Amino acid sequence: MQTLSIVWQRLLSPAGTTCPRCTGTGDEVLRGVEQLRSALQPLGLEPVLEIRALDAAAFAQDPGASNPIWIEGRLLEDWLQGQTGRSRCCAECGDQDCRTVEVDGASHEVVPAALVVRAGLLAAAQKLAGPKAAANACCSGPSACCG
Repeated sequence: MQTLSIVWQRLLSPAGTTCPRCTGTGDEVLRGVEQLRSALQPLGLEPVLEIRALDAAAFAQDPGASNPIWIEGRLLEDWLQGQTGRSRCCAECGDQDCRTVEVDGASHEVVPAALVVRAGLLAAAQKLAGPKAAANACCSGPSACCG
């Protein structure tokens, strides 16, 4: 069975706690991965989730490095033609503006399972189409940008 790589990274304190935003996203990622597992199993794809910890020092250097989700090496918001934003979070995060995801005109502090599933299905479709289709994904119209 082929695998569909999903990586989620969040701030983790030395005590093993994280902020409510990351906790909520973690719950949603787990739900989304289970939904993808059910949908993709008949197609011969298995979503594999890796959860990474970000320490306080790395977070202080780059608060946007907490709470991203990568699917097959691309950010979730890239799959969904969204963008990354920032907003104030909580005491755990200090005075840093933490990462948000903006998709379809809505800003999400906690990334919903539905977005994980949507991005996962897009990545799965591309993976199932094979490497040639992935290489030509940028080509549309008469310009034939990919050659």
